[in-house]
Amino acid sequence: MEKAMLGRFGICCTLLVVALQVCLASVMVKVTPEVEVIKGETVKLPCSYTTSSPASAVVQWLIEVAGARKQIAFKSPQGFGVDPGTTMTDRLTMEDDLSLTISKVMVEDERIYICQVSAGTVGFSEDKTQVKVFFAPEKPTITGNNQAITVSSETDTSSEVGKCISRNAYPQPRIIWFKDATPLPEVKDQKEKTYMIPSVVKEASGLYTMTSTLFMQPVKADAKSVFHCTVEYSMPNNQIKQESSDKFNLSLLYSTETVFFKLKNQEPVKEGDDVLMECETDGNPQPEFEFYKEDTRLEGLKGTLKVKRVTRKDAGIYKCDALDFDAEDGVELMKTLSLNVHYLDPVSVTPEGPLLAAKGDTVELQCKTKSSDEYTLQWKKDSKELSQTGVLTLQSVTLADAGVYLCVGAVPSVPGLRKQANVTLTVTGAPEIAAPLNGFVDKEGGMVTLNCSALGHPAPQFTWKPSGKESVTVVGDKVISTVTLEASAAVLKDGVICEAYNKHGIDSKNFKVSIKSDPDKSSNPNAANRGNPVFKTAEKQQGGSSAVVIAVVVCVLLLLLLVALLFFLSKKGKLSCGKKDKKDMASGEVKGGIVVEMKSSEKGNEEAGLLNKPHAEQ
Repeated sequence: MEKAMLGRFGICCTLLVVALQVCLASVMVKVTPEVEVIKGETVKLPCSYTTSSPASAVVQWLIEVAGARKQIAFKSPQGFGVDPGTTMTDRLTMEDDLSLTISKVMVEDERIYICQVSAGTVGFSEDKTQVKVFFAPEKPTITGNNQAITVSSETDTSSEVGKCISRNAYPQPRIIWFKDATPLPEVKDQKEKTYMIPSVVKEASGLYTMTSTLFMQPVKADAKSVFHCTVEYSMPNNQIKQESSDKFNLSLLYSTETVFFKLKNQEPVKEGDDVLMECETDGNPQPEFEFYKEDTRLEGLKGTLKVKRVTRKDAGIYKCDALDFDAEDGVELMKTLSLNVHYLDPVSVTPEGPLLAAKGDTVELQCKTKSSDEYTLQWKKDSKELSQTGVLTLQSVTLADAGVYLCVGAVPSVPGLRKQANVTLTVTGAPEIAAPLNGFVDKEGGMVTLNCSALGHPAPQFTWKPSGKESVTVVGDKVISTVTLEASAAVLKDGVICEAYNKHGIDSKNFKVSIKSDPDKSSNPNAANRGNPVFKTAEKQQGGSSAVVIAVVVCVLLLLLLVALLFFLSKKGKLSCGKKDKKDMASGEVKGGIVVEMKSSEKGNEEAGLLNKPHAEQ
C-alpha cells in the first residue's frame, strides 16, 4: 500500500516539473510598429526574436487577405524563401536578419504585416507592423468660368466661379480655395452664398484625383480680386505640405453707379499744349460716352477726348454723358470739367531794332506783354541778367555794350510758359584793340603768328609794322587780324605794331616777340642764370654775344704778345741753355755710347721749362 502511494507521488512530481517547464518556456518577437515609405521606393521591415531557451525556430511573414492570413515569406532551419501567388512576390526579399524588403512599393502595399516565430516546445509569438504609403500630387490645375457673371442685387443664385483639380495623390489630399490671400471657409451647404462641391476619384494605380468646384454670389469688388486654390497633402514624418495653382480673375458684369471725368495732363495747361480728358464709370463693361463743350457736341474715342494745340478760346466747361441704360434710377450719368488755359502774349520791345548809338550815348530799352497770370520780364545779354523790371537803361555806352539784348517773359506758376524778343544794338566809335598776347619763337629767323583783336564800328581795318602774311576774321562783335612773319633781329628787338582804324579814329598796340630759353640751362640748378625768366629779350641776347667775342679777341692778342717776347729773347742770346742744347744735338756728341734724340714736342717742353726756371739757376 505504501509502495503504491509512493509511486503515484513520483508520477505527480514528474508531471508538475514538466508543466512548470512548459509554463516558463517563451518566445519574444520585436518589429517596428509603423514604417513610412514613398510610392516607388524600397522599404525594409525589421523583425527579431528571443527565446527563453535555445531552440530552432521557423520565422514567417504573413498578411491578411479577405479575413484570412496568408504567408508571403519564411525562414526555417531547412532554408528560406518567398511564397508565390501574390502581387508582391517578385518584389519581396527575405533577408538573413529576418527582415522583409519590399521594392518598388505600390499603394496596395499599405497594410499590416505580421512577423510570426515558432520555436517548438519553447513556444511561438508574433508582432505586427503597419506600412503607410505616401505620394505627392501634381501641381493643381484651375479653370475659371469663361463666361461673364452678372452682378445683381435682384438675384440670390450662386454662380460657378472656378474648378480646381489635384491629380495622383496618396493619401487623399485636401483642396483649399483662396480669394486674394485669404482662405475661404470650407462650406458644402449649397444654400449658402459661397460653397464648394468636392469629388474624389480613386485611379487604377490607387492614387486619388480630387476635384473642388467653387460657387459664389460675386459683388462688384470681386472684379479686382484674385482667386487660386491650394492642395494640402501628407508626407512621411507627419509633414503637411502644400502646392498652389495659378491665379485667375473673374469677368463680372455690373451697371454704373458713379461717373468719373478728369483731366489727364499733369502740368497746368498752356497755349499750344495737347489736352487729354478721360471719362469712365465704375460699371463693366464701359458704356458709350458723349462729350460737349457748352452745347456743342465733340468727337471722342472710347471715353477719351483730345484737344490738340489748345488756345485760350478752348477754355471753358466740358461735359461727359455716360450712356448706361442698365443703370439704376437716380444715378447721375453726366459729369462736368472746367478747363483753364494759361497764356502769355508775345513780348514787344521798344524802340524796335536794330539800334545805332554813338560811344558815350545813353540807350533805354523797354519790353511789354500780357498774361493770364502773374509774369516776369528780364533783360539779358550773353546769358547775363541785366534787369528784372522790363526796362533797361545803358548809361554812356561803350563798344563792349554792342550786341544782342534779349527780353524774356515767363509765368512762374506755369512751367514752360515763356516768350522772348530781342534787339540788336550797334555802337559806333574808333577801334579799341584788346590787350596784346606776345609771341615766342625757338630761334632768331623763325616764323611767328600774332593775333590783333579789335572792337569798332564801322568794322576797323588793320596795318602791321612790319607786314607779313595777313588774314581777317569776324567773331561776334570782334574783328581779328592775324599776321605771320619772320622773327628777325629787328622784330626781336622792337616788336611788331598792330594798327586798327576806321573813320572815327585809330588805335595801336605793340606785340613783343621773344626767344624761348634753353630748357636744359633753365632746369640746371647750378646754371649761372638760375632764377632768370624762361625767356630772354632780344637786347640781352645780343649783349651776351658781344661779350663773348671781346673775350676771345683779348685772349688771342695776349698769346701773340707772349710768342713775340720769346722770339725776341732768343735772338738776343738771353736763352743760352737753348743754344747749348742745339750745339750738342748738331755735333752728334755721344755720351756713354748712347745717342739721345729729342723730339720737337720735347724740345718745346724743355724750352718752356727753361723759361719758367728761377733767375738764379740761369
